[in-house]
Amino acid sequence: MPSSYQAPNRKSEAKTKSRSQTTDTNTASDVATVKNILDQKGDSVFSIRPQDTLGDAVKVLKERGIGALLVTDANGALQGILSERDIVRKLAETPGQTLPKQVSEVMTTSVQTCTPDEPMVSVLRRMTEGRFRHMPIADASGLVGMVTIGDLVNYRLMELEHEALQLKQLIVG
Repeated sequence: MPSSYQAPNRKSEAKTKSRSQTTDTNTASDVATVKNILDQKGDSVFSIRPQDTLGDAVKVLKERGIGALLVTDANGALQGILSERDIVRKLAETPGQTLPKQVSEVMTTSVQTCTPDEPMVSVLRRMTEGRFRHMPIADASGLVGMVTIGDLVNYRLMELEHEALQLKQLIVG
């Protein structure tokens, strides 16, 4: 045998051992929360009053390029939510008579909210199961923003693209 060759021994095996991934190592760090989205998109909250008309709501939706408005009282407390879908349904029921109606007649009053610290995956699951696309975000101080299903999906896609890039870099070296 050449003198430069050394057979593996216990010490060299210990250095090359690797640990397999576990559920803890895959989920313990950096759980994406609703706050991650708020940090990216901002905390703007667009709202309307219950006594305003659907015509007023349609103008705000168009001007802001959004799909839903929070309905709040004069103190900013959440009373409901009004989406484009709510307005379209009312248009089908009362053609030509819809825009003068008050927001309070059409809005959804049983609104689910989430907190900034809630994991995005649980919010996405709630929205999918409830078949709604907008969820207000509230904390102890009140309303702090709104998240859409599009925001959640887009954030997750960006995460996956980043993970794929990291894996490619790991493989290439």
